[in-house]
Amino acid sequence: MKILLAEDEARIAADVATALRASGMAVDVVQDGETAWFAGDVENYDAAVLDIGLPKLDGLTVLKRWRANGRRFPVLILTARGMWTERVEGINSGADDYLPKPFEMEELLARLRAILRRSAGQAAPVLKSGPLVLDTRQMRITLRGIPVSLSPLEYRLLAFLMHHAGRVVAPTELAEHLYDSGNDRDPNTIEVIVARLRRKLGSDVIETRRGFGYLMPDDPA
Repeated sequence: MKILLAEDEARIAADVATALRASGMAVDVVQDGETAWFAGDVENYDAAVLDIGLPKLDGLTVLKRWRANGRRFPVLILTARGMWTERVEGINSGADDYLPKPFEMEELLARLRAILRRSAGQAAPVLKSGPLVLDTRQMRITLRGIPVSLSPLEYRLLAFLMHHAGRVVAPTELAEHLYDSGNDRDPNTIEVIVARLRRKLGSDVIETRRGFGYLMPDDPA
């Protein structure tokens, strides 16, 4: 999962980015509204964590511009403002959830995981595909009840496919959501990561649709 974090307070941005990466997510960090608006308008993010009080362009304006341009990724807004009317305005502008400052990091992660699941049509924090189980809260993978150790890239790719189970995902789309913007996004590396996952999880866990991409079956049998 690839997250856009728009926060101008350097300490908060660093702490949140560290927590998100430790939770298996790729993160792009921006510190003003103009950069946030541009990044969200040209990149494919799975979600954004958006501070309302950004310089150059406030967070609500950024959010309204994204929605006006058809950008539908879920947005968790952060606000240091206590007025309920401003929180309502954020929701009415297209935010999926809000979190007032100061906040506990675990609550931010829980809320972000929840809107990611909802945007992918998943309700429960535990995702299943056949004998494979992913607990998004603990970042724990089990196969037939046995824990499986994955690298961060392997985890991100598997988590993305399981969030979008039942849909064929192209290698280029996987590459866009696997890395932050500072890294190369060579779709050819996706084949290597999928091969490693098949060695660890079984050759039939991830299906290949030749010429189209990869499919994680959504049948929980």
